[in-house]
Amino acid sequence: MREWLYDVFRERPWWMSATMIFCAWMAFVYVPWDLFVKPVARDEEIWFGIEFRGLLAKLAALPHWFVYGAAVHGFRRRRPWMAIWAPAYAAQVAFSIFVWKALETGGLTGIVFGFLFALPMTGLAYAFWSRRDYFAPRPLGLVARYGDWALVTGASSGIGAELARQIAADGMSVVLSARRGDRLSRLAEEIEKASGVATRVVVADLSERDGQAALLDGVDDLEIGLLVNNAGFGYQGRFDLQDGERLRRLVAVNCEAPLVLTHALARRMCERGRGAVLFTGSASGHQPLPLHAVYAASKAFGLILGESLWGELRAANVDVTVLEPGSTQTEFHAVAGELPHPGAEVEGVARAGLEALGQQPSILVGWYNWLRSNVASRLLTRPVAIHAAHALMKKQTPEDMR
Repeated sequence: MREWLYDVFRERPWWMSATMIFCAWMAFVYVPWDLFVKPVARDEEIWFGIEFRGLLAKLAALPHWFVYGAAVHGFRRRRPWMAIWAPAYAAQVAFSIFVWKALETGGLTGIVFGFLFALPMTGLAYAFWSRRDYFAPRPLGLVARYGDWALVTGASSGIGAELARQIAADGMSVVLSARRGDRLSRLAEEIEKASGVATRVVVADLSERDGQAALLDGVDDLEIGLLVNNAGFGYQGRFDLQDGERLRRLVAVNCEAPLVLTHALARRMCERGRGAVLFTGSASGHQPLPLHAVYAASKAFGLILGESLWGELRAANVDVTVLEPGSTQTEFHAVAGELPHPGAEVEGVARAGLEALGQQPSILVGWYNWLRSNVASRLLTRPVAIHAAHALMKKQTPEDMR
């Protein structure tokens, strides 16, 4: 519990933490009670100094619920939009108090009372405005935090290639690994010209244990401060129609290789007292996915492993985060045998993962993926969630593989 409290309240000014606690109380205790327990006849809500009663008050509580919930999330995750949201909301509350008190008391006395009662919230609005830099995007600072070298698997394309570019742009030298050496060489040349850092190419097939060992041998002389377990692939279709050897390789690349590499390199990070591991997982790891069963299971493995290591290795100053994108604009769909469908931009996905390092054990990229994953796992029964997922995956699966 003490570690959790440290995570929640570290670096934040006390008055900002107090505001977050108040917002959490309103979002998780008071507003739900107000909406679902408090009698309609007794209900009161104030917006911009105007008092609502009865059913209108119940309806007015709904946006209040959203406001306080969003504020808790913004404070907790230090979202940039809070730089405007926080002072604007505090100023709105100050204005509401002023108008409400002025109208209630009336006359010049009401204006004076309204001004005096609004002063604390006016001061809070000014404090938030003065400290809006707290919510500004922070530089990654990977070299200072983790060291000079990063290892990125699956770096020949997609999210892996973009992660390598962004890591190099922040100043870390990068080891690039995948099966396609020609692509890795081109990427290494691009990175060296663009970022001025050193690169190393290690061609390895992580579906084989010899390939996993070859990669570890290829970085044995380097202090790897950041390991990015990005290599992985999917395989769309009904389980009994799929090729067994390809399924074995999928599990080896998605599960066994990250386990082997992390176990070998995290030991050295713990000895040095700093380092980081980033797993590229998937929103698919949050629920069963018929027609993508083994892939979803492999990503569930990575999610549980990564989040567990976040709890274990933090004492050694080693950060662990699982990056969980949904559909992304890469060659993943074609390789997995999926029908084409829209996806997120790879640049934003990669950036989200790197920014989450040291901040949280996992990150679902995109509000839709967050909503879909949480609704499926927390609000629906297992049979309903599975049937809904099956219907969705059918639309992305060729007919001969359904």
